Amino acid sequence: MSELRVEPYELPAANLGPENPLPNFREEKEDFTLGVVGDLPEDEKKYIGWRAAYRVLPYRMQDGYDRVKKPRKFKACILENERIKAVVLPELGGRLWSLIDKSQGNRELLDCNKVWQPANLALRNAWFSGGIEWNTCVLGHYYHTAIPVFAARVKTPAGYDALRIYEWDRVKCFPYQIDLHLPPGSAMLYAHIRIVNPHDKEIPMYWWTNIAVPETPDTRVLVPAETTLTHSGSDPLEVLPLPLVAGKDLTYVTELANARESYFRIKPEQRKWVAALRGDGSGFIQASTARLQGRKLFCWGVRDGGRNWQDFLAVKGSRYLEIQAGLGKVQPTCIPMPANESWSWTEAFGFIAGDPKKVHSKNWNEAWTHVDTKLQEILPAAEVERRHVEFSQTCVKAPSEIIQQGSGWGALERKRVAAQKQKDKVPAELVFDGATIGKDQEPWVKLLETGVFPEIDSNAPDFGQMMTQPEWAALLEGSIKAGKSNHWQAWLHLGIAKMEAQDLAGAKAAFESSIKAKNNGWAIRNLAIIARREKNKEGACDLLLKAWEAGPKIAPLAIECCNALSQLKRFDALRSFVKALPKDIREHERIRIPAAQSALLEGKLEEVEPLFKYEFTTMREGEDTLAKIWFEYHEQRLSKKEGKPIDQALKERVRKELPPPANIDFRMIVDESFKG
Repeated sequence: MSELRVEPYELPAANLGPENPLPNFREEKEDFTLGVVGDLPEDEKKYIGWRAAYRVLPYRMQDGYDRVKKPRKFKACILENERIKAVVLPELGGRLWSLIDKSQGNRELLDCNKVWQPANLALRNAWFSGGIEWNTCVLGHYYHTAIPVFAARVKTPAGYDALRIYEWDRVKCFPYQIDLHLPPGSAMLYAHIRIVNPHDKEIPMYWWTNIAVPETPDTRVLVPAETTLTHSGSDPLEVLPLPLVAGKDLTYVTELANARESYFRIKPEQRKWVAALRGDGSGFIQASTARLQGRKLFCWGVRDGGRNWQDFLAVKGSRYLEIQAGLGKVQPTCIPMPANESWSWTEAFGFIAGDPKKVHSKNWNEAWTHVDTKLQEILPAAEVERRHVEFSQTCVKAPSEIIQQGSGWGALERKRVAAQKQKDKVPAELVFDGATIGKDQEPWVKLLETGVFPEIDSNAPDFGQMMTQPEWAALLEGSIKAGKSNHWQAWLHLGIAKMEAQDLAGAKAAFESSIKAKNNGWAIRNLAIIARREKNKEGACDLLLKAWEAGPKIAPLAIECCNALSQLKRFDALRSFVKALPKDIREHERIRIPAAQSALLEGKLEEVEPLFKYEFTTMREGEDTLAKIWFEYHEQRLSKKEGKPIDQALKERVRKELPPPANIDFRMIVDESFKG
């Protein structure tokens, strides 16, 4: 027996809050810079960093969440057979939340988070830990992490129901799907994944499957490789033999003080898998067909900062590590995907048990080859290939039921293609229903159908969803030139599209035209971003203040103003600006921080102290801002108290004797050889 059913799944959950309407523009460089130390063949180095630089538009940032958790019922898609029970949450990006092996006493194989708590780790900011997540497009936790995606029931040729998770990517404009299969009697859950490039040009493609599993002192991560590319923090990747790094066995993550990433160098002919097994030799394993060639280990480290992060994301005492699988051999990598191409692969997830003495052997080669042999016994490579072919038949079938609707952007793309009499190359079996088109898409539908982009009040707290796709930018520009949409909002959207297309001059002209049509803070703020890129920090700060005066007066813009004033040490102006803010904005944590930094620089320690008692919400992964304020505060305090200069000795003493409290310590890397 095998069934797919829909049930409520209750969790204590924080409020995601509103999106940030200010555009977060892509980096000026398209490639990600990452150093590599050691002898690495050209075929491995070829795409490291290629087209992997940060970009998020037209998606908006999700930074309005809180830490107040209340019971919330999520929609859960349950796949269950005699052996396995899998829980998928389509309202949260299709996250595989739980994977239970019933034959092992209902053993949970994943790190199944007991709460839902966003934190600042994703491309759009909001990310949450636990389960298995699906990441595509560019380096980072994906844009759809914390939003609903499509979920559908698909009848397989074998007669059971598969669960399809799918959506339309708005950055590179392509569809993707994950068909989850749990055949009757299967001890493994399978994911058959397909990405389609519908363009007549090559696009850089990215995919990593991130798997959170429980971390215990006796958990060992195993992978069929003899060397790794590894680093800690901003250090370059270094080619090192497994399993020892600086005398520590990195396959036991509780031996590692700092957070660490390790990319395992699996030989091309070797079967691709990664496992996390406990002291008794049993645990979780992921295996795949050959296209998914990369495998990675990430851990938070055992220092206070890393432990605090795990508590921050879940509940106190939570411990997990991540094992991952990707298209590239390292994560900051995109792979060229040919025009009009379709890629697919199959992943298997499940339980495995080996001889604990061999799994934990000090002879690394013995350990991983033992697991490799065990995997072949329980799941032969030929079986995965056979399943891959079988699942490919379901992959192109239309669903029998839409369980969860996703966004309206795929439907909008279909409408555009039809209106412009172009060939629709998005697979028909990925149903992007016209009924999903809502208020976010309506202005763009009107532009498409009437040639007019509607105008709203420039003082509204939101100017609408953006589109950076070249085809929409061309439609918008044509409408403006024809005199149909010659207004502030159309020029603003055009400037955003040009800015994202790296046309700085065109963007600047469009923003200036927007302001000429109607004075508005949205366009003035974007001119400030351009001024900053032109190395005019003073001018950028003045423009931000001008944008604030023009309005709308929203918290994200106030935060940018405060940061700019603080960085330029314009303390009097910062103090006046903060004092004049509405109370709800003035008390925002991202206003508190630059205010405290300025007070510290002025030596007003009494104004800094309240910061250390505050519970923060949106600290960025690896951010050490608060720890730095803490150390500098105590350096000044002791210097004044003892009449000593702030020299190297005092700095080292502060770091040794006065570690930051848990509520402000988010450091993932601590340099023990600190040099002030």
